[in-house]
Amino acid sequence: MDRKKAVFPSLMVAAAIGIATARMNGPAAPAEPVPLDSTPVKLDRLDPAINQIVPRDAKLERVAKGFKWVEGPVWLKGSLYFAEIPSDSIRTWTPGRGVSMFLTPSGYKGTAPYGGPESGSNGMTLDVQNRLTVAGHAQRDVYRFESLSPDGPFTVLADSYQGKKLNSPNDLVYRSDGSLYFTDPPYGLRSQQDSDPEKELKINGVYRIPHALEQKPGSQPDREELQLLVSDLTRPNGIAFSPDEKYLYVNNSEPKKIWMRYRVQPDGSLTEGKLFFDATADTRPGAPDGMKVDVKGNVYSTGPGGVWIFTPEGKPLGTIVMPEKSANVAWAGEDRKTLYITASGSVYRIHLNIAGAPLVRAR
Repeated sequence: MDRKKAVFPSLMVAAAIGIATARMNGPAAPAEPVPLDSTPVKLDRLDPAINQIVPRDAKLERVAKGFKWVEGPVWLKGSLYFAEIPSDSIRTWTPGRGVSMFLTPSGYKGTAPYGGPESGSNGMTLDVQNRLTVAGHAQRDVYRFESLSPDGPFTVLADSYQGKKLNSPNDLVYRSDGSLYFTDPPYGLRSQQDSDPEKELKINGVYRIPHALEQKPGSQPDREELQLLVSDLTRPNGIAFSPDEKYLYVNNSEPKKIWMRYRVQPDGSLTEGKLFFDATADTRPGAPDGMKVDVKGNVYSTGPGGVWIFTPEGKPLGTIVMPEKSANVAWAGEDRKTLYITASGSVYRIHLNIAGAPLVRAR
């Protein structure tokens, strides 16, 4: 057989197979982009056990930059959603496409200039229906997207306690029973101080919304139901459950730089508050802030110098030293072994050995 005649039909068959495959599989996924920069991870090793978590050849990759203060990352449907607080917006970063604007304004919605440094929303999480739930920060509420659209609709889950406006909800986490826990320091107020004239609550609390998951779309929050769980922290901030939900971790940013651990009771209340770790003496840039846990119960929290990694008992294993003051972290990827880090003006990522605990849990 003539080789040219044999090759031509083969190419046609190959092309046909390729077209059919594309039709079955849909559009090709965006190519993984080359990071803006990639450097070997600088690790402050405090215990050899850190080697089981952070690979020896790990790289710290910066995937986005050009912001002022980024926070609240969460991975959803192939994109990283994060807040850029000073610009009052929520952005997305998608592999192969880069950064896009998702929502603005995301917090303060007045027409006059805000007059404070943090006008936007803050922490974000997901419920078991994959609905994006947001700490409104300067908006002084907690709200939920009913669909993944910047046009909403939105449902306010909490906005006041005992008739007084919340300070500025900062970070939040769902429990598998559908309740939602959140922290409420004053960082979203114009002065960020307890003496701010618009601050109505004397405390900076940790709260629980018992039936957040069940609240009907568009309905008013059940304001009488909101539960105050912790009232003795000066600046409660990051919040996360242990994988088995026996414990709730809450950190405090200032003046004491501490992490606390509470035992979670069957009714959702908290008892046995215990100091998890105290980093007040650490003078490196940063303070305890956003937190997540891995499947083995290790805690990952931004703090002085970068991202701290603790055992479930509170022993520090080491710190991923960051080039910028860090705010929060989020797990991503099919295996949940990629940790994204929002840090001042940039978004970074690092690939680790242990998978992150699922953000969404259901009973």
